[in-house]
Amino acid sequence: MKKRNDNLKRVIVDFKKLTPEILALLVEKYPDGYDEDQIISFRNASNEIIEAVEVTTADTKYLVKVSKKLAITMENYDEDDYDDFSSNDPDAIQDPEIEIESDDSDDDSDGDDVDDVADDSDSDEEDDLE
Repeated sequence: MKKRNDNLKRVIVDFKKLTPEILALLVEKYPDGYDEDQIISFRNASNEIIEAVEVTTADTKYLVKVSKKLAITMENYDEDDYDDFSSNDPDAIQDPEIEIESDDSDDDSDGDDVDDVADDSDSDEEDDLE
């Protein structure tokens, strides 16, 4: 017996091609975001591993590639932001601003403090050895 989803068109969607309609479906299906067990992994034609989440319409099964941009866009979703766009306009979804985390939050622009600390510890060790 065939499943009703067997005849659906299958489309892989990258964030750059995400439309307001697909974004709305994703937010509806995953209102609290998606978990690891909801991510589908597969190899594309170039044999690269792709991770995606699935959302289905009446005639199409979309596999939307998982990315940090997708997660942030879903978190900040507001349907009013897309009122001025067609539901299938990929230009409606803008790249979110992603903050780059730095390991050197106390980084000094001239770097003198780091050198001073290293110099002080070196001189203490020399004193102990004498």
